[in-house]
Parts: sequence; structure tokens; C-alpha cells
Amino acid sequence: MTLPNEPSLQKLQFYVTTPYPCGYLPNQLAQSLIASPQSLVNAQVYSGLIQQGFRRSGKFAYRPHCEHCHACTPVRLVLARFSPSRSQQRAFKQHQELSVRILPLDFHDAHFSLYAQYQQLRHRDDTAGIAIESNDAEQYRQFLCLSNVESLMVEFADAQGQIKIVSVIDVVQDGVSAVYTFYDATDAKNSYGTYAIVWLTEWIKTLELPYLYLGYWIAQSQKMAYKQRFKPQEQLIDGEWVENNHIA
Repeated sequence: MTLPNEPSLQKLQFYVTTPYPCGYLPNQLAQSLIASPQSLVNAQVYSGLIQQGFRRSGKFAYRPHCEHCHACTPVRLVLARFSPSRSQQRAFKQHQELSVRILPLDFHDAHFSLYAQYQQLRHRDDTAGIAIESNDAEQYRQFLCLSNVESLMVEFADAQGQIKIVSVIDVVQDGVSAVYTFYDATDAKNSYGTYAIVWLTEWIKTLELPYLYLGYWIAQSQKMAYKQRFKPQEQLIDGEWVENNHIA
């Protein structure tokens, strides 16, 4: 991987973390490239970083930097040509009665309770690199409630006021980055994850922005398989965004 070379990024320094257990591929160690100092990673700078494959965890901007593995591939949806599949349309209709609130980034007890439940049901044995996910309130704050960029929370609730989905997003110059989404995972028949992505595509179109950044896709990770179902998408390959809709 090459280092960012845009003029707006020249004041940044980049360091590589020590190895840590990979959160997606078993029995492997991972490393990340971190942009420093954090105070310089504002909305404009982060827009340049995300175009070069970086993501955000709290106030950290990072991208994978593993010496012997290049499995993490940044992907983004091309919204001008995105049309939901039949199953995605069904998921959207299934949950269209949910009310939506767009909130400033902040800690909410109800959000944290939903997050802790989600982690217990979906990611109990996981580690997730520098964004360590757990049901610890302080780690939750560090992971999702702190940001140096333009970040928002999208809250979805049912008719009884029960929060069902929370999506943390970053608005960048050419789109929106889906940082993290968690939801009520107690009902196996729901399609909350798919619904949240389709809702975001519709909302971003109202902003007249071209892309929805979905983070990293890993062919060998079942947890990442859902991303391949959203097309057309572009992948960042050797520093260039190229369309690739032949993902199996």
C-alpha cells in the first residue's frame, strides 16, 4: 500500500501499530496504518483519507497495513446506478414503518443498551482490530461517540418508540461513510442491516452525493458477505477505484 500523497495530507504522519488478533480472519495477526496527529484529521482531511482507503474508529483514522495479507478491500456503492435487488426491496418494505431521527454524535443510554445486546448476540467472541467492540460503556464512547469529522447518528424506532437500529455515519465530500450499524438482533426474521443500507442510499441521493462507503470487504470472511450483494460497487485496487461487480 502506498502512503497518501495529496497536498492536504502532507502535514500528517503515519505509523504502523503493533500486531493484534485479526477480527475477521481466524488465527491471523493484523496491523493498521494510523494517521497522526488526530487533531489534524478534520472533515476536509478525512475526505482525502477515505478516498485512499482509510476508515475511522473514534478519533483514529486508519487502514489495514498487514505485511503478508491484503484481504481487506475498500468498497463503495455508486449511487447514481444503484437499484435495490428484489430481496433488498422486500427488506426495505418490511421495515418502512420505522420512524427515523438524525442526531448529533453523542452517548445515549438506549443506544448503548442496544449496542451491548447486539454484541452479545452477534459478536460475542470477536475482536475488531483497533476498534475493539465490547459491551463496556467507555470503549463504546471511544469507538462510536467521538469524532473529529462530520459525524451523525441515524436512529430508527418502531411505533412503540423502541429503538431498533442505530447507524453511525460520516459525511465526506463525495459521499457518506457507514462507520457502524447495530440493531435488535433478537428477531432472526428481521432484515434491519439491509434496510439501513438501502435507507442510507436513498438519503444520500437527497444530498446529491455520489458514493456510500461500506468499509472493507474480505472474500474469506462470512461476516462481510452481505456487502457483495450491493451493486454496482467500486473497489480500491492499487490506489485506484475500479468497478468490480463480479464478486461471487
